[in-house]
Amino acid sequence: MKQDYYEILGVSKGASAAEIKKAYRKKAIEFHPDKNPGDAKAEEMFKKAAEAYEVLSDPDKKAKYDQFGHAAFEGGAGFGGGGMNMDDIFSQFGDIFGSAFGGSGFGGFGGFGGGQRRVKGSNLRIRVKLTLEEVAEGVEKKVKVRRKKQAQGVTYKTCPTCNGSGQVMKITNTILGRMQTATACNTCGGAGQSIDNRPSGADAQGLVVEEETVSIKIPSGVEEGMQLKVSGKGNEAPGNGVPGDLLVAIETLEHDTLKREGDNLHYDLYISFSEAVLGSSKEIDTVGGKVRIKLEPGIQSGKILRLRGKGISSINGYGSGDLLVHVNVWTPKELSREQKDFFERMQSDDNFEPKPEKSDKSFFEKVKDMFS
Repeated sequence: MKQDYYEILGVSKGASAAEIKKAYRKKAIEFHPDKNPGDAKAEEMFKKAAEAYEVLSDPDKKAKYDQFGHAAFEGGAGFGGGGMNMDDIFSQFGDIFGSAFGGSGFGGFGGFGGGQRRVKGSNLRIRVKLTLEEVAEGVEKKVKVRRKKQAQGVTYKTCPTCNGSGQVMKITNTILGRMQTATACNTCGGAGQSIDNRPSGADAQGLVVEEETVSIKIPSGVEEGMQLKVSGKGNEAPGNGVPGDLLVAIETLEHDTLKREGDNLHYDLYISFSEAVLGSSKEIDTVGGKVRIKLEPGIQSGKILRLRGKGISSINGYGSGDLLVHVNVWTPKELSREQKDFFERMQSDDNFEPKPEKSDKSFFEKVKDMFS
């Protein structure tokens, strides 16, 4: 079972942003590869701490993690976090370590204190539309994405301005003395390399736009507005940079007869007056296909039938919701003379007088049951 992010950093669920940042810095310095050369366990802990911090330091990701747990990151795509490599860590969080190693933060993986910085390509964003059935079952979608890739035959050389570090040092005189800061190199944009041979059709960074089919595994139970991440399927970066990510926004299509509320589904079933009096057998829609249900004689309009486990699978792995069938007795607006005569006679019939029993719940009790 995957370790809890709060447990990895050693903080409580109610920890502030400052406390989370401080805890991450402590863990990252403790397990940093420069302090633990060749220690695979320390490197794994270093990655785990960065993965936890990436989620818990972002208010939106933290809220989704608090609600859905690790299930939000499963299925080959997630909100962030899972599958971070060393390049991701140093490109995103190097500034947090300050001068703990090397005096000016970090370069990229493979260089650590002052080594070559590896830039990351830009992210791409797409929207994927899902049917309610696809949401319920989970699905693998293949989408065509136009992304920047390094052109065939392109070559790069070490940037003469920063000598491949991707950074230049700037010394500023302040009231506190001389301050030294590192900034991205303007010549190479922080890549540490400049283009040497640019093939025809490539842009100034040696990149071309190509269409690629990307497979996206979408777990069951996703909701409208959720964003999944497919690592490495965004735009590539020039030189030895790492690709950006493909961010996938979920959009759900409206179902003809079923309405979703959390993990539960709602279905409006309309029956005739005679069916309500005599009882009936009706076929209704579910996300798994049609099922037949039995209506007892004398069923009342407003009755809610609960089909357990026929809703949506929880993205958090806590089983499935229910299908709530709302029974509505349809009253005819026009009657024949014979029908009208019959109901006029029944107005004085004691059997047609409303006699609600204690077992017949009120509207407010039914609403309460729906959310219980």
